[in-house]
Amino acid sequence: MLTSTVCAAVSAAGLGIAALTAYRKRFLAATRIAAFALIPIGLVMTGVIDWVTSIVFKPTVWAGFGVLALSAGLFAISRLVERRRGIAGRKERRAAAGSGAPAVAPAASAPSLGPGRKAPKSTPAPSAGSAPKDDFSDIEAILKKHGI
Repeated sequence: MLTSTVCAAVSAAGLGIAALTAYRKRFLAATRIAAFALIPIGLVMTGVIDWVTSIVFKPTVWAGFGVLALSAGLFAISRLVERRRGIAGRKERRAAAGSGAPAVAPAASAPSLGPGRKAPKSTPAPSAGSAPKDDFSDIEAILKKHGI
C-alpha cells in the first residue's frame, strides 16, 4: 500500500514537471517526461510493484538468492580445480609417455630433455673442409641437427 502511494506521488510529480516543460514550449521534452512519469503508476496498476515488494521483503527469497550464489560459487571453484588438475594430469601423462618413447630431437640440449636424462650421442657434423655431395647437404645437416 505504501509503495502504491509513493509510485502515485512520483507519477504526479513527473506529470507536473512535464506540464511546466510544456508551458516553456518544449513539447518534445515534455512528452518524454510525461512518458517516464507514467511508468510507476502503470507498474502499480499491473501489479508488478506488489510482486517486486513481495520478493524484496521476504527473507526466504533472499535465502534462495544466497543458495543460488553458493551454487554458482561452487560450480566456478570446481571448474577452476578441474582446469588446474587437467594441466597437471597432462604433464604427468606426457612424462609417462615420454619415458618409453624416443626423443623427438635426439641432439637437443640437456635442459630441453628434462632432469635426469642425458643427451644421446649424435652423429658428427660434416667438417667445413669436406666437399658437399650436393647443394642441399648443408640444409640436410641443419634439419638432422634439429631432428626434422
